[in-house]
Amino acid sequence: MIVDLEKFIGNQRQVWKELEEVLGRIERNPSTRLDLDQIKRLHLLYGITSADLARLQGFAAESELKLYLEALVSKGFCEIHDHRSTLQRFNPVRWATRSFPQAFRARAGAFWIASAVMLFGCFFGVLMLSIDPEAKEALMPFEQLLGDPSERVAREELKGNPDLGANKPVFSSTLMTHNIRVSILCMAMGVTLGMGTLILLFYNGVLLGAVAMDYIHAGQTSFLLGWLLPHGVIEIPAILVAGQAGLLLGSTLMGGQDCLTLSHRLRRIVPDLTTLMGGVALMLVWAGIVEAFFSQYHEPVLPYALKIAFGALELTALTLFLSRSGSMDSASEGRSARAS
Repeated sequence: MIVDLEKFIGNQRQVWKELEEVLGRIERNPSTRLDLDQIKRLHLLYGITSADLARLQGFAAESELKLYLEALVSKGFCEIHDHRSTLQRFNPVRWATRSFPQAFRARAGAFWIASAVMLFGCFFGVLMLSIDPEAKEALMPFEQLLGDPSERVAREELKGNPDLGANKPVFSSTLMTHNIRVSILCMAMGVTLGMGTLILLFYNGVLLGAVAMDYIHAGQTSFLLGWLLPHGVIEIPAILVAGQAGLLLGSTLMGGQDCLTLSHRLRRIVPDLTTLMGGVALMLVWAGIVEAFFSQYHEPVLPYALKIAFGALELTALTLFLSRSGSMDSASEGRSARAS
């Protein structure tokens, strides 16, 4: 029962204002993710405001205040209980340009571990081919890579335009689905506590290093860069991001010093895990298009310098995107959280 209405309103106004600010922040940026403490605080504010609204029902004179609290409680109910409203707010452009790079940066440690493992594999492939050139058959599972690089380059430059014809869309989609399958496997092997993911990353590094060594040793560096860079600067980072997701899954299964249950730990990483793999799929779609419609054209049709410059431009854009996109949103959310 409320004895002094003015005192009651004065005491509770700060609670209502805080709830309004939290709900407003979520409404302005639907991709906002609350941590456990913030979720608990939201539930507490919602419960207090709902109780305050019920206590005010006997005061007919405060109709404007009751309308304000009803709107707050309604918004709070939708955020807490109505999962359909979250789905309706999904914005694919916002997700691709903000949520994906934010999730990447939040789990960047796993990405650098994946990169180090693949780089170590590259060095191992270079070393093995340097010591024993006959090891090429064991290191390279693809038949088209087993021949003399100079002979292949001569054939490719002679025809210039690859004979893909009307099959280009089919070829492109085949590349996309193959690479996406490999990336999903790389992530899924995280269930082996990350060991399977590390092995796949190392193996792909060995293959990449062996191919690079073979073509550089044959004096075909320009062809190699013009062939690999346009699609490789997107495709290779995509596989590394898939490895990042696999290592995130593996570390979550191990638990470490975390006292949370496995189900709680998995629920905590699911948003980032799905976001990372969705980003991988987008990157591989682009890489497949570039490989089918650009990378397969060689001199004299397309100069190697042009293809190398295009790859360098892609790599610069990808680096800026992953390191900067959505950073202003994260900073503003942090300031808002501290202010509230």
